Amino acid sequence: MSTPTGQLSAAGVSIWLDDLSRSRIETGNLADLIATRNVVGVTTNPTIFAGALSKGDGYQGQVAELAAAGTSVDDAIFRITTDDVRNASDIFRPVYDATGGVDGRVSIEVSPDLAHDTEATIAQAKALAATVDRPNVLIKIPATKAGLPAITEVIGAGISVNVTLIFSLERYAEVIEAYLAGLEKAIAAGIDPTGIRSVASFFVSRVDTEVDKRLTSIGTDAAAALASKAGVANARLAYELYEQAFATERARGLLAAGANLQRPLWASTGVKDPSLPDTLYVVELVAPGVVNTMPEKTLQATFDHGVVDGDTVTGNYADAHAVIDGLAAVGVDFADVTQVLEDEGVEKFIVSWHELKDTVQTALAASKQ
Repeated sequence: MSTPTGQLSAAGVSIWLDDLSRSRIETGNLADLIATRNVVGVTTNPTIFAGALSKGDGYQGQVAELAAAGTSVDDAIFRITTDDVRNASDIFRPVYDATGGVDGRVSIEVSPDLAHDTEATIAQAKALAATVDRPNVLIKIPATKAGLPAITEVIGAGISVNVTLIFSLERYAEVIEAYLAGLEKAIAAGIDPTGIRSVASFFVSRVDTEVDKRLTSIGTDAAAALASKAGVANARLAYELYEQAFATERARGLLAAGANLQRPLWASTGVKDPSLPDTLYVVELVAPGVVNTMPEKTLQATFDHGVVDGDTVTGNYADAHAVIDGLAAVGVDFADVTQVLEDEGVEKFIVSWHELKDTVQTALAASKQ
């Protein structure tokens, strides 16, 4: 009998792991998840690397070498994280080859400190891509206002991009526009678009966390009836927008020229509310051609008891619109919700980035003693 993760893959969902550490690479854990859990990619972020480095597993030798060489904290982080992503990319290379470049992808993010600096984001994205130097790397750029022109420029240079921290449909439409403009720029420069890939990371559980807090504050029965529905509804409407945006004459022309779809990716898919089913943001967001990047806890829960009933997105657009309309009717300003989440998302990654810098600084100092 096929496993739930196998069924999820058969339904068109690419399962990526939202975690990476040197110990996962060196112990064979990552290879095992590919073999037994249908994992076909990895995403990373500053919080993930901060957690991995704070535990120290597998990093002591490299930290000692970097300390002896007098390497700065920023350069040490760059070296450590790009090494992990390069090695993970090599592990996923057979998947990349077998899927024609669709999967087997490993993501690495530009510094969150650059989230509001377009030119610095572009420069670091190019440096990350050149340093990892693998065809299956994705450079993560946040969907901030400053990030949008950076996405166009980096795609236009032929670099594959994971656009992260998307919360609103309005911003998602701008992300798709930035991607299409980047493809046009690449083609105009003589770059073959067939090798350019992109995913658009739409965050899910954080939407419910913020909306449910506001619904509780409103306190009416009508508000209570909408609890824990906004995240899934918002993501389903993102998929509707995706279908519409890539059916336009402009998009069809680019696809005919060899460009690829920018796939929707569901991020933040671990439930934050323990009263919710632990596979909620997996089984309710099954649709062809999407990516679901999961923390290992969610991945294992899906493998153990996930119930996959085929496409749970495209037939539910009307219900999703009704949920968003219902939120407005009870007094939830959804545009404010998504702006708050974007601002908080950038700030959380900046905090994690500085925790990572502190961790590496401490490790470098300890190695010198």
